[in-house]
Amino acid sequence: MNKLKVGISKCLLGENVRYDGGHKLDRFLRDTLGQFVEWVPVCPEVECGLSVPREAMRLVGDLDNPRLLTQKTVIDHTERMQSWAKKRVKALAEEGLCGYIFKIGSPSSGMRDIKVYNEKGYAVKKGVGLFARIFMDTFPLMPVEDDGRLHDPALREKFIERIFVFQRWQELFKNNRTVAGLVEFHAQHKLLIMAHSHKAVSVLGSMVAHAKGQDKDVLFNEYIATLLDCLKLNSTVRKNTNVLQHIMGYFKKHLTHDEKQEALEVIEQYHKGYVPLIVPITLLQHYVRKYEIGYLKQQHYLHPHPNELMLRNHV
Repeated sequence: MNKLKVGISKCLLGENVRYDGGHKLDRFLRDTLGQFVEWVPVCPEVECGLSVPREAMRLVGDLDNPRLLTQKTVIDHTERMQSWAKKRVKALAEEGLCGYIFKIGSPSSGMRDIKVYNEKGYAVKKGVGLFARIFMDTFPLMPVEDDGRLHDPALREKFIERIFVFQRWQELFKNNRTVAGLVEFHAQHKLLIMAHSHKAVSVLGSMVAHAKGQDKDVLFNEYIATLLDCLKLNSTVRKNTNVLQHIMGYFKKHLTHDEKQEALEVIEQYHKGYVPLIVPITLLQHYVRKYEIGYLKQQHYLHPHPNELMLRNHV
């Protein structure tokens, strides 16, 4: 598959576009994830015509419809930013993005907990940046995250898992938007879904089972919306342990007594927190290759993203 296209706040790639003329380089994003991603960098302030450096800005007024004002001179840049943002998201719609990474705390690019000041100068951290709000309203299904939350290993792994799923979905939608294609897509993601929600396995399975004769647009939209909501749920140690034990069921007729014992011991070590998820996953991948288990070979749960990212080494 081609590199994923992911939108990102330009300062996170080391570009000197911030109000103070600096940047907020994230080396993991630029140097590590960047090996597998084609970045689409965006800086709302610079692209809407503001200079570098520039006066710092903040959100003021109503939480749901704040104004974007400079902090000292109180110049209102709301209309300028919103007008540019509406044009920019139209252009981004043509990029085929699989996700977007916003800048934490930014009055334009912050997706959550942005300070919004009232007339007395008191702030409530419940706002959304002007560009981020328009982007998320335009692309409600798009996997999005901010750089702050991506410092958490579990949240990082979950977000990157979602953008790879979204890429595979876009490939399906473009090249094989058929009931048969949906059935295959669901089968390949079944264990991944199980790691997030048993209920979603049942709900999505029912959609696929009753797909024939349904309106295709409605079916596909409902399926991906439900799937992405499922993947936002945490994949806990308990859930992963359940999936690992489920996988063991496919080796009943293959593993020797010692191999089975070793696998169960490694799964138990993961369950107790002694080893990360990558340890039992690696052992099971070995058995999948050794015994040629076709169903498991196609399961994205066992390889949801490139090993070089080492995401499961920390969860």
